[in-house]
Amino acid sequence: MGSPSTGGADLDTLARVVGRVRSNIERVIEGKPDVVTSALVVMLAEGHLLLEDVPGVGKTMLSKALARSIDCTVRRIQFTPDLLPSDVTGVSVFNQNTREFEFRPGGVFANIVVGDEINRASPKTQSALLECMEERQVTVDSATYQLDAPFMVIATQNPIEMEGTYTLPEAQRDRFMARVSVGYPVEAAELAMLDTHTTSSPLDDLEPVTNAAEVRKMLGIVGSVYVSPAVQRYTVALTSATRRSEELTLGASPRATLHLVRAAKALAAIQGRDYVLPDDVRTLARPVLAHRLLPSVEAAMSGRSPTAILDGVLTGVPVPEGNRA
Repeated sequence: MGSPSTGGADLDTLARVVGRVRSNIERVIEGKPDVVTSALVVMLAEGHLLLEDVPGVGKTMLSKALARSIDCTVRRIQFTPDLLPSDVTGVSVFNQNTREFEFRPGGVFANIVVGDEINRASPKTQSALLECMEERQVTVDSATYQLDAPFMVIATQNPIEMEGTYTLPEAQRDRFMARVSVGYPVEAAELAMLDTHTTSSPLDDLEPVTNAAEVRKMLGIVGSVYVSPAVQRYTVALTSATRRSEELTLGASPRATLHLVRAAKALAAIQGRDYVLPDDVRTLARPVLAHRLLPSVEAAMSGRSPTAILDGVLTGVPVPEGNRA
């Protein structure tokens, strides 16, 4: 992954832009700095974010706040059981005047796509996202259409209410770089919310603080962050250990390894470093890996969650010493 090439001026620019976006989001989502950081990491790592939590904790507000903070194209798709794949990707319509078929883009043709309650759509409709999330393109009627960069899917789902929902298949979950739970706010943040949210929604006053061109520049800065061979080997050792674990029937995929490194590069850049530390990888292991793991029947019956199993794996893999070497 090359040698260090990110300049200090570039990192300063990234820090300023990220700071503006963070402040904007925190006007809406109070008391959740770690969640906001995770969302920014996924955006800068060119990944997709799955927000999974109970209703009413601000999943959709967080996704909307991030989308409105960037002056780019944004589409919101409300996933329902009657949503069709063509509503997501687009459809070819016959034009009576030209006597030819014309392509009408679907909801994924935007820089940021907010998918609300993704697990309420049928597996057939969910699968319409697979190509665009991985390859940044859509194929309809043998024609392929490229999606503009940056492209990010922010999806929400409720893990508690199972009636009328469909479990996300492994192939779909694996395409999300990270899964984050917003969680309930602390008492002080909830009291502050009562002051700011009862008269009007803070989203109404949110203005963009950056644009798509600036985000594309930041993606280039993150891409040049250095990852040493030792950190690369450590990342591979972590994901390989999940595949060997007797408590898991499905470990982390090679795509998960790639996502973990890319997310670590974004976190390092946000923190002002042009190189990745093993601690960056460890910090992101839970949100990046846990949702991809399937516990064995024995582990599930004994109440062992994928996160608990992953914590055991992290403990068992030696951490390399040193900063950049």
